[in-house]
Amino acid sequence: MPLDATLSIWPGPAGALGGLIAEAVVGYPAALHRRLPHPVVWLGMAISALERRWNRPDRAEWLRRSLGVATVALVGGAAALAGCLLQRWCGSIPFGLVAFAALATVGLAQRSLYDHVAAVRSALDAQNLGDAREAVGRIVGRDVDALQPEEVAAAALESLAESFNDGVVAPAFWLAVAGLPGLFAYKAVNTGDSLIGHMEPRWRAFGWAAARADDLMNLVPARLAGALLVLARGGGLRIMLRDARRHASPNAGWPEAAMAGALGVRLGGPARYDGGLVQRPRFGDGPPPQPRELARGLRLYLRACALLWMLTAAGAFAWPR
Repeated sequence: MPLDATLSIWPGPAGALGGLIAEAVVGYPAALHRRLPHPVVWLGMAISALERRWNRPDRAEWLRRSLGVATVALVGGAAALAGCLLQRWCGSIPFGLVAFAALATVGLAQRSLYDHVAAVRSALDAQNLGDAREAVGRIVGRDVDALQPEEVAAAALESLAESFNDGVVAPAFWLAVAGLPGLFAYKAVNTGDSLIGHMEPRWRAFGWAAARADDLMNLVPARLAGALLVLARGGGLRIMLRDARRHASPNAGWPEAAMAGALGVRLGGPARYDGGLVQRPRFGDGPPPQPRELARGLRLYLRACALLWMLTAAGAFAWPR
């Protein structure tokens, strides 16, 4: 069966490889973003609108939790349905795999993640701490105004590790196993977790479903992301296996501990969020990272992405035609 003809059913790893390559080449162009906001923005707007309407403090906790489940089901289901319709359309046109790869780029973030972290590195290399704080503030949720250069570097490396899973490995995984419906559903759930999957009183009940769904969908990809970082460096396995479970999340610790072990540095530790000090676990036995470690971290990231490409290519080769 021709490859394009399988698109309306399940394109498999070949579709994921096409999406990874296309996103690495073109990303999501800024000119396009100015005219057509990234689909994640749409997902965020839908989730936020439902949260404002349904997550009222005067409602019972069980009702707020139920409405949170409904929010995840509605937004995730709508995203999956859109992916299904677009995938079927790709299967009905010439060069459908090219169209599929182009659509898949909206759920992947290899290029944008590299660019954001590289901007932090460039500012640190220029010894411009103000620009470095501003650049790292675009990719982390912590307070950045008082960060010193070493702390900026650590924050950027932690974001690089965690986002390697959330923005690259996990989307590629769901794209490979479930096509555009899987990719779009994952992005909806991951966006929901970012917006409402928090433990603060306002979101604890309503965001429960988003947090648990995100945990489930990242269960395999997070461990794969950690393994790719370890393989890319040829070291860090002991630290990853020892420290990954220290994180409050069942998944986020795997790539972060792998990054710490692979680079021989210490990540994690106390950080300020909204003015309050949060005690976070530490990963690794090495010293805190210096600004120069960002260059090593970016090289490690590129090698891990290359391994992911090789893995998806092997899967595409073995995929039944």
